[in-house]
Amino acid sequence: MWRTAFSLASPGGERARLTVLIFHRVLARPDPLFPDEMHAERFDQLCGWIARWFRVLPLDEAVCLRAQGRLPARALAITFDDGYADNHDVALPILRRHGLNATFFIATGYLDGGRMWNDSLIEALRATSLSALDLEPLGVGLGRYALGSLDERRVAIQAILSVVKYLEPAHRLEVVGRIAQLAGVTLPDDLMMSSDQLRAMRAAGMVIGAHTVNHPILLKLPAEGMRQEIRRSRDTLQQLLDEPVDLFAYPNGKPGVDYDQAAVDIVRAEGFAAAFSTVWGAVSRQSDDFQLPRFTPWDAGRSRFGLRLLRNLAGVA
Repeated sequence: MWRTAFSLASPGGERARLTVLIFHRVLARPDPLFPDEMHAERFDQLCGWIARWFRVLPLDEAVCLRAQGRLPARALAITFDDGYADNHDVALPILRRHGLNATFFIATGYLDGGRMWNDSLIEALRATSLSALDLEPLGVGLGRYALGSLDERRVAIQAILSVVKYLEPAHRLEVVGRIAQLAGVTLPDDLMMSSDQLRAMRAAGMVIGAHTVNHPILLKLPAEGMRQEIRRSRDTLQQLLDEPVDLFAYPNGKPGVDYDQAAVDIVRAEGFAAAFSTVWGAVSRQSDDFQLPRFTPWDAGRSRFGLRLLRNLAGVA
């Protein structure tokens, strides 16, 4: 039933529609603080459905076939953003077990012991022994947050993230560092991939793409700052892998909020073959090569998951 439905919604050839899925982390086990975060058991289940329903392609191959009008029916590509170590340790074995390929967009500044600012914040509030945290003295619009339960910590994390996310990058790092100090915790240094893990991913047949150096809101940067973030991430990956890297994903990925036309123009000028946003929809022949849509499915049940994919295919970008 599902294969037939997807064949009708996602035909091959000139009318083809490519589904591109986005994931970030795949935890070894469910996280009590964020129970909806993807974990190994659930990802294994999703991969089983995807493998039965779709023709899963490496993203670089899918981009080329689309340009030629030769995508197969039920075409789908899997992507991961940021470069978490669990992509190598947890997701890769599951992908290989199901015979699936994926593309990993890497924020290169966090390789080899780095840590994204949002994870610093999350881990600080996860690990602190404090029952409340007063952040008003930081002077950025934050308040006092109760931390007595998992629910309270979850609410506090989301509230703080929403404020800190759009601070100027250097100021954001300073604020997050102050929060960790106030929380009285030592932060982990093993959340992101090492260079060796990245090379192992490529050796396993996975595709690697660029995702800037420091995962900034590109819209907040001047043109030269955007260019350096985009170029240096690609150059670092090419040096590590000793091969061209020609796919890019915009951090956060919402046009007009996280990046603008200036960023698109830079990505094009830098010689990338394609770039990806986080606008929902499926890729068609008419889609902008440098703002291709991607989709994050979240439904746990098989039927709801399948329906979500069908609805996304109906919204062709």
